[in-house]
Amino acid sequence: MQPLQAERRDLAGRPDADLVALARRGEGTAFAAIMTRYNRRLYRAARGIVRDDSEAEDVLQEAYVRAFGALGTFRGDAALSTWLTRIVINEALGRVRRQRPTEELEVLDREMQSGDARVIMFPGVNSVPDPESAAARAEVRRLLEGAVDELPDAFRLVFVMRDVEGLSIEETANHLGIRPETVKTRLHRARKLLRDALDDRLATTLKDTFPFLGARCARLTDAVLARLDLTQHSRNAREAPEADEPSR
Repeated sequence: MQPLQAERRDLAGRPDADLVALARRGEGTAFAAIMTRYNRRLYRAARGIVRDDSEAEDVLQEAYVRAFGALGTFRGDAALSTWLTRIVINEALGRVRRQRPTEELEVLDREMQSGDARVIMFPGVNSVPDPESAAARAEVRRLLEGAVDELPDAFRLVFVMRDVEGLSIEETANHLGIRPETVKTRLHRARKLLRDALDDRLATTLKDTFPFLGARCARLTDAVLARLDLTQHSRNAREAPEADEPSR
């Protein structure tokens, strides 16, 4: 195993605090490890706001550059994931505001109406699909992503973070800077709207929506490293084994 590859694999299991300390010293492998760890979560948060794949990638890249440039201000009062998520959300919201007027979230809250108390559940997929079922699931996923895109802004972001990314109510509240009760209310309303728009048979595809893995994850990581003038680390990182978000 190449020394840098071994180093990157070792970093994959290191705590966030260690990665931050290494990144502050300009270690490219630490930047890459942070991005690999949080790319999917942050991409989903960005896409939940801008509703466009390419735009979400642009948001994520800009947010990383801003965040890594301000690592000296990160004191660890909040989790690294929370700090990064807030930067991504601010970048995404800023773009949306520049592109079109948006309603304040409080307005949406006031306009919510009481509805069916039942919620829609989205179990994971346990079977390995054959080519035909894989194609069918891809089409169903497209329809589901479209339905999620049509949710009001306040509900959509909570739904993506809770039901797609799988964050807890408390984590979602911390990331968005809102109360846990508000998370529950918005999630309930988002599920109600989706249940009205989709048949239950679409539910099994949810965990595969808005993927951000493999080549796309590596491409964005390399682009950010290049912008941070860490191109050599970027080239070496590209040769390292790909990995999804490791368990922490």
